[in-house]
Amino acid sequence: MMNRLATLAPRGALSRPMCPMRRKTWCLAGSLFAALAVWPAAYAAAPAASAASPASDASSDIAPAERLLFLTPHLQGVAAQTELDYSMILSHPPEKVSDTIRVLVQSPNNSAADASVSDRNGKVAVPSGGLPCNPVIVYFLEHDIAEMEQLTGGQRRYFQKRVRLALAANPPITPVTSNANGKTVKARKIEIQPYLNDPNAQRFPDYIAKRYTFVFADDVPGGVSLIRTEVPGENNDFAHPRLTETLAFQAAVRKLPPAQGKPAPALPNAPRASR
Repeated sequence: MMNRLATLAPRGALSRPMCPMRRKTWCLAGSLFAALAVWPAAYAAAPAASAASPASDASSDIAPAERLLFLTPHLQGVAAQTELDYSMILSHPPEKVSDTIRVLVQSPNNSAADASVSDRNGKVAVPSGGLPCNPVIVYFLEHDIAEMEQLTGGQRRYFQKRVRLALAANPPITPVTSNANGKTVKARKIEIQPYLNDPNAQRFPDYIAKRYTFVFADDVPGGVSLIRTEVPGENNDFAHPRLTETLAFQAAVRKLPPAQGKPAPALPNAPRASR
């Protein structure tokens, strides 16, 4: 399906010392975004979904999972100058490293499409391409692709396309409950394994079963409750993964008072009340 794409790492890439504490993958340098951004290019021509019905256009060629990730206005209902904070934890037992990812929504409902993303290294130029989704989704995926490129020696566009193909294969969207900053909320979950049936996967066998999980909750500001990737242990043991990366919603914080000196309305750090 994807002939002549990437020259991938030899067998056993993960068996080499990974040293994740020394990897520089927390900072997505501008060079990672210099090439054509795959996510915006793929979905830019599609109409945005409504927050209530992200897959309402049954005639579209875009799968419901793709629509939920990229074409849903997750920042609808978020006030101007609100910062959405997410914890990001990379676990490679026995080592662990953490960061806080911040999405600053500068205009009400992100109506000006000017939400910005920052991490421990400062502001990150996420290639949104006009997509209405929460930019933290694209940030996480680009971050993950950068790690796959570094760990295997493969090409980033190859891994981007594998993720896109997995989402386009119409994975189920499962109703679940999720814990968001200590609160239980109703949510929707998508799981994909982009490399499971990849004809080139034997070139990076340690990642064949890598799993991506996306959890969305309408009652969480910004819509994103959790995003996680897991590389299982021996014999596909997900109970004891060898590498896990998790982004989870922490808080919504008003950064500046509104205009005319009016006091900012209270904004809880927890999920919004059910509608």
